[in-house]
Amino acid sequence: MADDRDRDGTEIAVAEFHKKIKEAFEVFDHESNNTVDVREVGTIIRSLGCCPSEGELHDLIAEVEEEEPTGYIRFEKFLPVMTEVLLERRYRPIPEDILLRAFEVLDPAKRGFLSKDELIKYMTEEGEPFSQEEMEEMLSAAIDPESNSILYKDYITMMVIDEN
Repeated sequence: MADDRDRDGTEIAVAEFHKKIKEAFEVFDHESNNTVDVREVGTIIRSLGCCPSEGELHDLIAEVEEEEPTGYIRFEKFLPVMTEVLLERRYRPIPEDILLRAFEVLDPAKRGFLSKDELIKYMTEEGEPFSQEEMEEMLSAAIDPESNSILYKDYITMMVIDEN
């Protein structure tokens, strides 16, 4: 009995995921031919609430690409892979408390903010560096225009995805 309920719940979840995946995919299927430009895949995945690293994104694209890459991803290949990602809850966003601790490491004086220059330095010179485009996008959302700094508690609140 419990197995039937679990299976029914999974089938309902899969049907809901298929609907969400199809809707997200169709936004970028400009030719209405069940394909999207490979460069749009990251945006589609992120619109579905997943936050893969660039390396994870490249691995995922390799999984859904044709044997001979065409620059386009077909819906038939994308759907089962993305369904599995959503069912397994892969690439979940980082929780708010962990983000806060990360910013606090960059702010040892516990000022509650980082200057624009500090943020640029950390995001382009440490770890997996941001591209110029990613940096500009982050700065446009994160920097307080009055102080020219990032008030990271406010930024984290804005960034966090509500799971419900």
